[in-house]
This record gives sequence, structure tokens and C-alpha cells, in this order.
Amino acid sequence: MASKYEDNDALPSEERSDDFSPHSDDDGTTSRSNAIVTALKLIAASALFYSAGTSFAETYHHANSNNHATSINPTGTLSNVDPTELGMSTPSKYGYNAAPTTNHASGHGRRLSDVKKNPPSYMRELMKDLDARKKLMLETPPEEVKYWFEYTGPLQKYFYRYSRSRKKADSFEGRDDSGVASSRFVDTAGGGDEFSAFFSQKDVPKDETSAHARLVDNCLAMGNERRPNRGKGSVWEELYHDSANHDRCRVLFALNTVGAGKSTTILWETKPPAPHSAEPRPWISEQETAATHLERNLQEIDAMCATGQIAARVQVMVCEPIPGVWTDWMDSMLPNCGGKADPMTKHGQRDIKMDERASPVQVVVTANAKTADVCHDLKSGFMEQRMQDLVLSPPYLTDKEVDVSKFDPAVKTTHPDLVSSDDHDLYVAMKWSTLVTVRGINSFLQASADLAIAASSKDNQATMGEDDEDGVTVLLSNAPSSPYLVPSFVRVSYVSEENNKVAKWRMHGDFFHPASWEICKDSFDMSWIPGSLSGSGGVTPACHEDQKDCGQWWVYFAEEQMPTSPEVYANEVTPPLVQGGSNYIWMLTERQRREIVKVKVCVHAAGDDKATKEKCGDFPQAVIPLGDLESFLMNFTPNTALGKTHSSSRFPGYSRAEEREKDREAVKERKQLKDQEDIEKALFDYTIYPAALFHKDATIKAARARDFVITGAKRDVDAVGPQRVKSAYYDVTITKPREATSAWCQTISRKGLCTLYADYFRSSADERCLEACGMRKNWSKIDKVSADEL
Repeated sequence: MASKYEDNDALPSEERSDDFSPHSDDDGTTSRSNAIVTALKLIAASALFYSAGTSFAETYHHANSNNHATSINPTGTLSNVDPTELGMSTPSKYGYNAAPTTNHASGHGRRLSDVKKNPPSYMRELMKDLDARKKLMLETPPEEVKYWFEYTGPLQKYFYRYSRSRKKADSFEGRDDSGVASSRFVDTAGGGDEFSAFFSQKDVPKDETSAHARLVDNCLAMGNERRPNRGKGSVWEELYHDSANHDRCRVLFALNTVGAGKSTTILWETKPPAPHSAEPRPWISEQETAATHLERNLQEIDAMCATGQIAARVQVMVCEPIPGVWTDWMDSMLPNCGGKADPMTKHGQRDIKMDERASPVQVVVTANAKTADVCHDLKSGFMEQRMQDLVLSPPYLTDKEVDVSKFDPAVKTTHPDLVSSDDHDLYVAMKWSTLVTVRGINSFLQASADLAIAASSKDNQATMGEDDEDGVTVLLSNAPSSPYLVPSFVRVSYVSEENNKVAKWRMHGDFFHPASWEICKDSFDMSWIPGSLSGSGGVTPACHEDQKDCGQWWVYFAEEQMPTSPEVYANEVTPPLVQGGSNYIWMLTERQRREIVKVKVCVHAAGDDKATKEKCGDFPQAVIPLGDLESFLMNFTPNTALGKTHSSSRFPGYSRAEEREKDREAVKERKQLKDQEDIEKALFDYTIYPAALFHKDATIKAARARDFVITGAKRDVDAVGPQRVKSAYYDVTITKPREATSAWCQTISRKGLCTLYADYFRSSADERCLEACGMRKNWSKIDKVSADEL
């Protein structure tokens, strides 16, 4: 049976668990908030540091086989606790174990040539799509050209309500052109059609192996240098049935299940969905039960294992022990990850028990009798803290006296029977209501590699001079005093029938746009990071010495994300690990985890000494690559979040609250919304920030920032709009569609293909989509501007 673990002593003490008062200034909350504001001003071009980049020399490309082999215990440091006293029903004897560290050669890397005539196989469908777009625009009379011609794809049904009397689900048709991966519009697991096809391709041409190996290469470069024992008879071979020569990206999924239920009943008190049925399963309202969302997430994780590139383990975190039938069901949902398919022969029967064996699922009871009620409280931040503790495994959880100068962040001191205490390359912490896909995993690893290579670039080690400072360009360096950047996520939701009416009219007509409610236009700034493009074969430079202005645009969060109640209160008790990031889905590579543990241990050892705390370094800062923005927008699957008001003083855009209130007063004075209180409330009291608008605002902010830098003192103060450079896609009239190539590139960006097909878009001579992929610093030149003026 998949193991269950009642984890009381391997994590913080009960005294720590029961203290849910908000963090004081001494705990670093104030300093963290100030750090965000200070960093975002970018005055004097303070060099930002991506700490994982400092250990780039230790990546698997340049690993010294003896560096860590003697310093790391394969099972971690044991605590003096008997597992049977912790309520562990089945000891977990199924850690990967470690294999001798070996050097890996990349074996990849190439530059494409003559790509337009002979594109890679994975680009052929996109090229056909471009031809079809051009043909449509060419053959359609000008008076019949519609603005929506640039959007393609079939009409989709949006189910939004189930009628019990008619036994039928109500729906309407439209297109979701947002590019966000959603279980609502993507029926099968795999992150979308393009990602499913790409990662399931069997006969990969030899010259495209680097593109298909990019996920694993990035993961190994940013992950743990200790590789698992993959020999015959090993746990690895039992779970994944791989040969000893086949390595994978080891991913731990920490799943927070607090609040999961069916109506008002806790989910674990109901029956799991039956995997076999005599008839098709009826459509179930996404608000009716959490089981459908849990099932889809497990299907997505299983699809990751099916690619042969990911080795997934799932740690399900609960407040109280759950029935074994649920544990068995979760195990049966992951056959490609080593789970055992459900042995039922008849619908509804579960008489056959699973054998004692290695399982990809481990259930961890994170509370005890005294803290169970607090654990169930969604405002307490209890499970968020437990999730951080399990993933980070800092030594002070089990050892009160930690020598800051000598401890090894690679060594985990939580109980070795916890799956999280094993070696992993990537950690994904998420709530049951948040959808995770291979697309999100792939994009996070690529963005992390991009930041790491920028930090290790020789060109970025020198501080910018005064003449080079522009308030937009940010150099990543290996300066130990600088903060560092970690890719982060934003939740989005669709409108449902249970939302407030003011939400509905703000959405876009025929197109379904998932929207965020935790950020707004004022929540972020834009930064250009030179050299932030990693090539194939892991953390390798894609920018060459002869390339000018090579890098990427990044969304740089200026504020903390602000959810609605009750989560906003949980965030105050347990802030996200990444400033500006999310508590509901976050990822860390092993390299990033170690850097955060260093800061955590230092802060913990400093106690109330503020001066010492300031020397510990800052917590990571949240960023998102502009060219792959939608891959970091994660669907909140119940889709009930929109149309709800935020708590007073806890709303997106809080850093510009005064300006917002002045705008509201100006509208009242001009009587623009007289006798239209609903519209006024929708504009000022509800945050509905569509994904497409987020992408547009971010692009315009970046383009305008460069325009201001280029024009400088020559800028015409009376002119409206851009003067030197503009966005080729957004700085056009909306009464007619964009030309075919521009719209094609934008679709590629929204679908996350700039990253999936990174080998093509970063290495080839095809520059048509550089701007859409966020890789063109100076955007598009305005016609009347000469090249010398840029």
C-alpha cells in the first residue's frame, strides 16, 4: 500500500505550529516588503543576483564526481523518533538510493540553417498554419475581413451549469484564445496538443534530439548532482521500468489538500471516482466536488511520467488520517509513475488490497490531535507553513543548534521515511485546486536556466556605469550581497454561473479569457536582462559575443499577490517563499532550494538581532518571462474566484491606493457613472485582470520604457504615444486584424511554444517572432525613425 505518514516530530514543534499570529517586523515581513519596492526602483542599476548561477560550475556538465559523494548521507540525518510512534502505517523503504556520481557530457547543441526551407519536424504544422493565415487574408475581400481572423482554432463548448431536472449541462460556444492551459477546454492531460505531441514523439530525428532533451538537460543542470541508483532490482527500476542508462528529472509534488471537499463534506469522507463505468461519466459541475480537480492533477502527473522524462513522486498532505481506499485510488491514477492500476473487475468493488511495494504516492498527516482544527482553518496558514517546511527541510526543524558556517544545505534533516527527504531535482508545491501540467514544469525549468546563465555570464559581472543606466536593463551577477530571481506563478480563473454579475460583463465577447484576481496593472514592472537566454544541453549560453542586445524581457513583481479571503489572511501568517510569488503553486529547483535554506537558517540563527538578519541576504524575487507569460498563469480549476471583493487595504495595486482613490473621485465629480453603481463597483472594487490584458500591459510597459530611454532628452513632451520604438502587435488600431505573421507569432507566444521550441526560436536565423517571444530589446522601429537613432 502507498505509505501514510503522520508527521508530528520531523517538522516544527507544537509550539511553533500553534502560533499563528502574523509575522512581526523582527521576522522579516517589513524588510521583505521594502526589499521589493527598493529592488524595483532599479536606481543605480543594482546588480541582481541569481544564486543558483553561482553554483553553475557544479552542474552536471562540469560536476566533480567527488565533490559531494562523501559529505551527503543518502538518507539524510535521522531524527531520534521511532516511526511507529509517528503513526506511520507502512515504513517507506522506497527511497531512490544514490548511484555513484558521474560526469555527463551534454552531447547537444547546434545552430539551425536554412530553417525556412527545411524547418524541424515539430515546426511543420506551425508553418502550415502560417500559410493558411496568409491565404485567408489574401483571398478575403477587404470589406469582409474581420478582426477575429487572427484567432484560429475550433469553436469550443463552455459548460457552466448542470440542470438536474433536464439532466443536461448548459453551455455556449466560443474560443479560448488566451493560451492558458485549462482542464475546461483541454480534455486530455499533457499540457495541450502541441506539448502532448512533442513529448510523446517516438522517432525523433537525430538533429532534433537537443530540442527534445531540453527539459531533462535543464532539470539535471539545476537539480541534484547525486543521481539515483537505476540498476536492476532498484526502486527506480520497479517504479519506472527504465534501463540503467536512462535518467529522468526527479520531481516531488507536495499537494496541499486543505479545503478539498464535496459540498460541505470533507472529500475523504466521500467515495473516490470509479475508474470503470458501464456508461460515460456525466458532466459534473466544477464546483460540486474537489475529486474532479484532484483526478485531473493526478492524470497530468501521470502524463509527465509517460513522457519518459520525469520521475514523479506525490506527497499528499492532509490534516487527519484518510481512508486507505483514497490512498489506493490515488496510487492507481499514476500507473506510468509506478502506481498499480485499479484491480476492480466490477463497478464499485474494491475488495482486492494492494501489495506492499514502492508507490509514487505518500500521504502525510501534518497535524496532531491538538492542531487538527487549526490545520483545517483556511485562514491559519498552517498547511502553507508545513508545505514549505517539507520542501525546504531546513536543519533547525530537528536541531535547535545549527552552525551557520558549517551546515550543508544539501543535507535534509526531516525524517528519512518522508519522500520529501529523498533527493529530488525539482519541487512543485501546490494546492489541490491549482492545475499543474508538463508545460508549467518545462517553462519553469527553462526560465530558471535562463536566469542562471545570465548570472554566470562574464559580460554581466561588471557593474553598469552611469552612462549605461536606464532604469530598465538589469544585470544579473554573482555578487553575494544581491537578491536573486526565481520564476513564479499567477492563478487565473474563468467566469462561472456562481460568480458575481459584475464580473460577467467585463469579460470579452466570443472569446473566453481566464482572468487573475490577485494582481493588476500596477502589480509589476518590466526589466530587460542581458544574456538571459540559455541554449540546449542545460545551462549553456545562447547569446554569443557578436550578438548585440541579446536577452529577454521579464515581468518583475512590484507587489505581493493579493488573494481574497480567506487566503489573504493565510498569506500574512505564512508569506510566500518568493516575494511577489504565490503560496498556491510554486516551484524550486534543488539549487534554488539550497540557496533559500541558507537564508532561512541564517535568519533563524539571528533570532531578534536585526543587524545580523540584514546580513543574511534577501529572499528571492518573483519574475516571469514575457515571451512565455501564459505558461506561468495557472488555472484555478473550481473557477469561482472572480467577482469577489478584496479585503480593505488588501487588494492588488495597494502601492498606488491613493491614485486609485483619486481616479474614483474624479469619475464621481464628472458624473460619468451617475446612477450606475454596479459599474462603478466593477471598475474599482473587483479585480478581474484577463490574461490577454496582462500580456498587453506587460508588452506596452516594456516598449514604452525602451522608448523613453531611446528618446531621452529629445523626447517631445507634448507628443502622445511612442516616438522611436513600438510594439508591432499592440500599437495598431483594433478595428482590423493584424497581418498574418504578427498574429501567428503572438499565438506561438501565448501557447508557450517560444519555450517548447526554444531550439528553433533561439538558435535559428528565423527572427520573425523575436519580439513576440520577448527577445527583442528595442521592439519595432517606427517608420520615420532611422536605424542610427536607436
